Amino acid sequence: MMLVVIATTVIAMMITSTSAGIIDDYKARFGSEVTFTPDIEALRASTDTDTDTSATPTRLEMPTIDAEQYIAFGDSEYLNSADYTASTGITPTGLTVVDEELGGGSVRMPMGGGFGGREAEATDDAPSYMAQLMAGPFDEFDDGTRALAAGEIPDELNEVIVSADLAELNALAIGDTFTATGELTDPDGGDSKAINYDDLTVVGIYDDLTGEYGQTPLQNAYTNTRNQILTTVDTILESYDSAYDGIQVSATYYLTSPDVLQDFEAEVRAEGLPDTFEVTTDESAYDTIVAPVEGLNSISMTFMIVVLALGGVIIALLSSTAIRERKYEIGVLRAMGMKKSLVAAGLWVESLILTAICLVAGLGLGVLVAQPVTNALLAGQVAAAETATESPAGMTGGGMPMGGNGGGFGNFGGAASDAEPLSELAVGLSPTSIGQIALVAFLLASLAGVVAISRITKYEPMKILSEGN
Repeated sequence: MMLVVIATTVIAMMITSTSAGIIDDYKARFGSEVTFTPDIEALRASTDTDTDTSATPTRLEMPTIDAEQYIAFGDSEYLNSADYTASTGITPTGLTVVDEELGGGSVRMPMGGGFGGREAEATDDAPSYMAQLMAGPFDEFDDGTRALAAGEIPDELNEVIVSADLAELNALAIGDTFTATGELTDPDGGDSKAINYDDLTVVGIYDDLTGEYGQTPLQNAYTNTRNQILTTVDTILESYDSAYDGIQVSATYYLTSPDVLQDFEAEVRAEGLPDTFEVTTDESAYDTIVAPVEGLNSISMTFMIVVLALGGVIIALLSSTAIRERKYEIGVLRAMGMKKSLVAAGLWVESLILTAICLVAGLGLGVLVAQPVTNALLAGQVAAAETATESPAGMTGGGMPMGGNGGGFGNFGGAASDAEPLSELAVGLSPTSIGQIALVAFLLASLAGVVAISRITKYEPMKILSEGN
C-alpha cells in the first residue's frame, strides 16, 4: 500500500510541479488580449439625428483615441504587456525611393490597425508621400519574412532601419543620417501643419521577403513595403498632435488574466476612454493556450490530495492490523523487560525501513508511468478546450471584427491567439519534489505507526501472553 501511495504521489507531483511552471510561463508570455471596439449603438445614441423618422440618419464617424491615452492606458497594473504601433507618411529628403516613377500616395488611405487617427477618403488635395515611417513590435522579424542583414533594431530616438533595396538604391550604410518631411492635416479643413524628422540615423538594414504591395491594389512608392522605414514609437510621436490627422497610433494590451477585465475597463474609463468604445477580451484564445494546462494541474492536485488522504487512512488501518497480529511477540519482549519506548521505536524503525524501500521503488515506478499518464490527461484537456472554443469568435454584437491591430501594411502586433496551445508536456522530477515526496512518505509511515503502536502498548505483558495462549 505504501508503494502504491508513493508511486501515485510521484506521478501527481510531477504533473503538478511541471504544469504549474508552464502555467506561470504562459501567463507571463501570453496575456489575454484587450480590444477597444466601436459600439455602434452608443455611437448612434451620442449623435444628434433628425426627429423625422423618414429622414436619413446622420452619418456615423469613427471615434478616436489619442496617443497620450494609449500610452497612459499601458501603465495599468492589470496589464501583462502593451504593444504600441505608429505610422505616418514621409518624403525622405535627398533619397531615391523604390518605384519612385509611380509617384507617391496618401496617408489618408485605410491603414488598418487601431483607432488612433481619423481616416478620410482620399481627395485630390491630400498630401502625397513617397515612404512610410513605421514603429511597432516588428512581427515580421519573428516570422522570418524580414531579417536584419546588418546592424540592430532601433531602440533610441531618431534611430531607423531601412530595407536592403532602399539602402542599395541610395548607398546607405550603418551610421548614415538623413531627414524627412511630412504633413498633418486639420480635420476641420483648416491649414495643414508641416512636420520634420531631422537626423534620422540608420542603425540597421533589413532583408525583406514580404510582398512589395501586400494586399493593397494600389501600387506606388508609398504603398511599396520596401520604402517602409522602421523606427521607434517615440520618434514618430515627437510630431504627434491630437488636433490633426496624419499619424496613426494604436496599441494592443494583454491582461494578466481575463478575470481583471472589469477592473481594467473601470481604470481606462476613468482615464478618459469614450463610452463609444466597448472593452472586450478574447478569452477563448487565452483559454485555448492556458486552460488545458490549468485543467491538468487541477486534476493532478486533486488526485494527489485524495491519494494522500485515503492512502494515509488505509496505511494506518493496515499497520494497526499487522501489529495486532504481532501482539504475542510484543508481549514476550515486554515480559523480558524491554521498555515500551524501545518496543515502539523498533516497530517504528521497521516501518521507516519498509517506507524507504517503497520510496526507491515508487520513485522509479512513478517516473516510468508519469509521462504516459500525463499525455492521456493532457489530450483530454486539449480536446475539451478546443470544444469550448469551437463557437464562432471574433465578432462583436455590432458586427465589428474583434482582434488587435489588424493587418495594415506592416502587420504589426501579436496576440495571445497566435500562440499554439500546448500539445505535449514533458514532466520531470526535481530534487525538491523528491525531498517533498520522501518527507510525506516518512510522515505517513510515522503517523500510521504511532496510531497502531499506541493501541498495542496499552496492554500489559502477562495479558498479552495469556491471550496468545
